[in-house]
Amino acid sequence: MVIEEHPVGATAGQGAGASDEELMRALYHEHAAPLFGFVLHLVAGDRQRAEDVVQETLVRAWRNIGRLDPAAGSLRPWLVTVARRIVIDGHRSALARPREVDASALEVLPAEDELDRALRMMTVADALGDLSPAHREVIVETYLKGRTANEAAVELGVPAGTVRSRVFYALRSLRLALEERGVTS
Repeated sequence: MVIEEHPVGATAGQGAGASDEELMRALYHEHAAPLFGFVLHLVAGDRQRAEDVVQETLVRAWRNIGRLDPAAGSLRPWLVTVARRIVIDGHRSALARPREVDASALEVLPAEDELDRALRMMTVADALGDLSPAHREVIVETYLKGRTANEAAVELGVPAGTVRSRVFYALRSLRLALEERGVTS
């Protein structure tokens, strides 16, 4: 049988003799194009979205084929209602998600390479481990905590001159430890 000879109304007249597949073909032939035009208007001209909605509408019709009764009249109002609800559900779910942004602007922003910095910090921390505890303490207090020699002296309980002397020798030892690890100034 040719589809043109069996529109939805004619298929209904044949009753149980018409297969579900024939009914779906006739449903598609008769309603897909007008439904697409209706949905295209609902989705503001987004053809791909309109095609998806029409396809989902026809899939739902196929799933409910046993409950559809073409003899009761045109199925177009039912299809239009289903399509409209699919569009509304899609709109609501889009509102529930955060708005998507274009990441291309992030690609042009210069970013610091944190890997190099992290590797330097690991190397320095490793080299600090080679220092004596007294030298490590003055480096931590003066360079890492940002204290002056007098503040570090109070914190460590030693004279300020001792702190300055330890900083001098600690930096010299630290420089040697870093050179052993391949770090040059």
